[in-house]
Amino acid sequence: MSAPVNQFKAILKTGPAQIGLWVAMANAYTTEMCAGMGFDWLLIDGEHAPNDVRSILQQLQAVAPYPVHPVVRLPIGETYLIKQYLDIGAQTLLIPLVETGQQAQELVAAVRYPTRGVRGVGASLSRAARWGAHSDYLATASDEICLLVQVETRRGLDNLDAIAAVPGVDGVFIGPSDLSAALGYLGNPGVQEVQSLIENGVKRIQAAGKAPGILVMDEPVARRYISLGCKFVAVGTDIALLTKAGRALAQQFKTRS
Repeated sequence: MSAPVNQFKAILKTGPAQIGLWVAMANAYTTEMCAGMGFDWLLIDGEHAPNDVRSILQQLQAVAPYPVHPVVRLPIGETYLIKQYLDIGAQTLLIPLVETGQQAQELVAAVRYPTRGVRGVGASLSRAARWGAHSDYLATASDEICLLVQVETRRGLDNLDAIAAVPGVDGVFIGPSDLSAALGYLGNPGVQEVQSLIENGVKRIQAAGKAPGILVMDEPVARRYISLGCKFVAVGTDIALLTKAGRALAQQFKTRS
């Protein structure tokens, strides 16, 4: 049995923009609901959602039968955590708060087996290799893992060219909320200065031959970033879908009573 090819990674290189949904409810049941909605990818959030390795494992298992690619965001880019998330079967990782080229190089090493990296070898114990059933996993895993790094600070933006130039980094996600806060616009990523810097960042990422990505819940803005060449774009969150619809429903009946 051969290890799976990472189609999300393959499409990043030459295909159209892949449209995603941020999943933060930290629940396998609701994540499976989202898996059937028609998105290209789901971001399972381990940074700002109450997730851990076990709950993300359950969500990976829940979405496995569906034609949607799970991207897992870690709470932080620590080598030991990266090893755990790869072993439970995540093929694509988003690492937050990347600020230097050196940090990006260390992350690349963390997702690759020796001698190309430092990932610990435990394939026979891991879901990623189907507990040894994927006989070619050790030979192919490093090439099928997709590493996305998140730039969201002034320092990260200053070092964006060096980060994007690192071989093994497949895409760079610009975090608009944290970046706007770092620039003095807390809670207001739509201001022109922030938007201009993001657009410039997208061009710099493209110039390095890497895939730009972003989360934008305003449709016209999202479409603009797609037209600018962003290759993985999240256009909503599971929490926003529920709260917006729920509040609207409550208000519909309260205003008529």
